[in-house]
Amino acid sequence: MAAPASTYRVQLRPEFTFADAAGLAEYLRDLGIGALYASPVLDAAPGSTHGYDVVDTTRARPALGGEDARRALAGALKRSGLGLVVDIVPNHMSVEVPKVNRWWWDVLRHGRDSEFAGYFDVDWDRGPLLLPVLGDDDAVAELAVEDDELVYYDHRFPIAPGTGRGTPQEVHERQHYRLVGWRCGNAELTYRRFFDITTLAAVRVEDPKVFAETHGEVLRWVADGDVTGLRVDHPDGLADPGGYFQRLRENAPGAWIVAEKILHPGEPLPQSWPVDGTTGYDALREIAGVFLDPAAEQAFTALAAEFGLETDYHAVETEARRLVTDRILVAEVHRIAALLRGVDPAAARAAVAEAMVAFPVYRSYLPEGGAHWGAAIAAARRARPDLEAALDALDARVRAEPDGELATRIQQTSGMVVAKGTEDTTFYRYTRFAALNEVGGNPDRFGLDVEEFHRLAASREAGHPAAMTTLTTHDTKRSEDTRARMAVLSEVPGEFADAVRRWSARRGIDEPSLNLLAWQTLVATWPIEPDRLRDYLDKAAKEAKVRTSWTDHDEEFEADVAAWPEDVLGDAELAADVEAFVGRITGPGWSNSLGQKLVQLTAPGVPDVYQGTELWDFSLVDPDNRRPVDYGARRAILARIADGEQPVVDASGAAKLLVTHKALRLRRDRPALFAGYRPLRAEGSAAAHVLAYTRSADLVVAVTRLPVGLEAGGGWGDTVLPLADGRWTDVVTGREIGTQPRLSELFDRYPVALLVRGDA
Repeated sequence: MAAPASTYRVQLRPEFTFADAAGLAEYLRDLGIGALYASPVLDAAPGSTHGYDVVDTTRARPALGGEDARRALAGALKRSGLGLVVDIVPNHMSVEVPKVNRWWWDVLRHGRDSEFAGYFDVDWDRGPLLLPVLGDDDAVAELAVEDDELVYYDHRFPIAPGTGRGTPQEVHERQHYRLVGWRCGNAELTYRRFFDITTLAAVRVEDPKVFAETHGEVLRWVADGDVTGLRVDHPDGLADPGGYFQRLRENAPGAWIVAEKILHPGEPLPQSWPVDGTTGYDALREIAGVFLDPAAEQAFTALAAEFGLETDYHAVETEARRLVTDRILVAEVHRIAALLRGVDPAAARAAVAEAMVAFPVYRSYLPEGGAHWGAAIAAARRARPDLEAALDALDARVRAEPDGELATRIQQTSGMVVAKGTEDTTFYRYTRFAALNEVGGNPDRFGLDVEEFHRLAASREAGHPAAMTTLTTHDTKRSEDTRARMAVLSEVPGEFADAVRRWSARRGIDEPSLNLLAWQTLVATWPIEPDRLRDYLDKAAKEAKVRTSWTDHDEEFEADVAAWPEDVLGDAELAADVEAFVGRITGPGWSNSLGQKLVQLTAPGVPDVYQGTELWDFSLVDPDNRRPVDYGARRAILARIADGEQPVVDASGAAKLLVTHKALRLRRDRPALFAGYRPLRAEGSAAAHVLAYTRSADLVVAVTRLPVGLEAGGGWGDTVLPLADGRWTDVVTGREIGTQPRLSELFDRYPVALLVRGDA
């Protein structure tokens, strides 16, 4: 097996099953895709809409059609010449409904004597398992015993043999677990979980037996040739990611394997991991960044400050991460600190928390990447000189035993602190310019220039040419087209600032960070249904944890936020003003969308197309990005394109499907063209507005950037793109191109060009 030419991500769920995915095989083949890339396919919690809450690793999910339908899907893909990439979840399993997870049910029934007790990361020395499911401290009075099970409303738990006599409360006290109030979870939990989600219990795949049990079925599919690639979810939560990937590679030697590893700018993928690369958030940051105008940074900083936002990104991030260690992952911090013996417990907890707050990356992989650990300790010492002795002890112990339990647990947890504190909190608080607030992104870096883009693309080609690249995923904060239109704001910062002042005076939100985010989101997704915008703002407000949260509600504030979309859209004058502004940025947004899409599809790496994004897609964070896709409309447009139609760039999005189709087909049918990487520079007055490069000597990609500034400067003028001698054809339009094409002619129909020398 080799890396696919490209992938197409689908979100499987009970409403979109294996059979539905199989029905896409011919469409994806005609589009030019190399492999279907599916969300998790193993049995998941009842009603799951995403599949990351696996309950049984030994069978294909019945709600998707089960084993027969899975085999039928594999067959349909093979007949269409497509591979199948499957998303796997090694870090955790769902325990929300204990009875459907037979391993967890057995652990609850038999405690540490269960044959599966070692499958989960439980601190058995702290007594019975704590299950935070009760409504309040007095809720034990609501317990009942039915059918040899302990029942709390719709929650059912097993009763250990010989312990079922007496009152429900007496039965409860005899079990290997204790049902406690849900608020106890963050501070008192006795098992490791996925982030702060108590219904997702961590699994110990570092144990060879557990690895075999959790991976056996998927690896059988790989051995049978039904699965050609694996996407590994959240490896940073594993005790030994490097060892895990070594074992996975040994068991799937020919599979294409990519890791959901979020890299900080400049951070390399661990060299010891035998994987093909990441899932592409690093590429997303680079591709999206080159379509921003860095000159706008000062104006957006000033606007944020004017509205009362904190503009020191590091300060916001530090505060958010500290909130996570002090309030959300308290149980994890305490468990780690207890391993630092000989140090005052309070100082140990503070030192552990401070080190994780200070991490420059998601986690270190000791002894590899020891510099990141050193940087975290140094930063923690600067922030808390009063903890010097405790930090010295922590540093010494971790370095002396890089494979020990203390080092392992702090590395597993640092990634949760960074992700929860940065992605899920800071990104909703530091809303100076939301297009930068993306998974793998850096809101304090306002884009990147063309030369840096070229350097990073060449580095990917040299180091991980088969890494996945992406622009939209199930985890992105907004879709690629939403982000592309938002990028236009960087070219009109003054006009946008004036508009925000005007609009906020008429109907603002009484929380500055959410107010600024709301206006950016509204113009980037217009026209958006009020209920979608309402749901997004509700989530954003709760993730920010400024005026309200998921656990501590400000009902009055939430009601005001919920009313905002209808109030704005129902105000005819205000809505007309917003619509007029959107009208001025829509066209440039389309240009950015086409440009970044062609770059993603042709630059080094294996491009992934998220479901439905072959047309314009102005989605927001999940669950908004899991809405049903109209494949009938896409098939119809593709059929017209196959008949020779060259659609105009308009609201239909057909032009994006054209560009996507042409690039994907070329990449799949002529892979030799997509080797190597070399910058290509235009010449003339508007040269700064084109991003161009060659892959092989016979392939050139050129796209427009900063289209508003281009138009303001008078257009392309005398700008040309020097090409090597030969006969060149633009694959997008089918036109022959000379060796010194004027960009005014090259881009007269579309703001992008895909040029092939010789027989196209």
